[in-house]
Amino acid sequence: MSDRTKLWIADKMKSLMAKKSLDKIRVTEICREAQIERPTFYYHFRDKYDLVAWIFVHNTLDLDVIDVNSAADNIRSMKQEYLFYKRAYEDKSQNELWMYMHDYFVEQYSGTARKILGTDTLDEQLRYSIRMYCYGAVWMSREWILNDNTTPAETVIQMMFNTMPQSLRDIYFSRPDRHESAQ
Repeated sequence: MSDRTKLWIADKMKSLMAKKSLDKIRVTEICREAQIERPTFYYHFRDKYDLVAWIFVHNTLDLDVIDVNSAADNIRSMKQEYLFYKRAYEDKSQNELWMYMHDYFVEQYSGTARKILGTDTLDEQLRYSIRMYCYGAVWMSREWILNDNTTPAETVIQMMFNTMPQSLRDIYFSRPDRHESAQ
């Protein structure tokens, strides 16, 4: 039931963002659109920025961050919801979406590295490399979604993988089942 409510609220937020920018939307408006009381909203989300971040994360639940096709499908679907992501990326009023995305991807790449390496901790250099790569990947995804109407999603993802630091490529793409993703 909880996820259904969150999805309902998220859908209403997307409808509102199709009409106006995030900084112009108030929680009261979201509640009215979703036909819920404010306590219901705050039960599920801290604020409207938390809601927008949840939408992003929910849309990436099936994403395999080191698979070209999975990652390309993900950014392609973001482009299909262009107006939502455009307005979310452009918002400078508080917790910017790209920061949530960066943190989310750092955790995804870190978790994948811990799993591949069979460890609970990553050394400082590896954590730094993951953070740096994620900054670039998130920002370039933003650029592609907002400004590029010609480059195929698979090409964008492959270019990202190709610019990944070698230390990360050695971890993520050294497994036999991952070689074709890194090519």
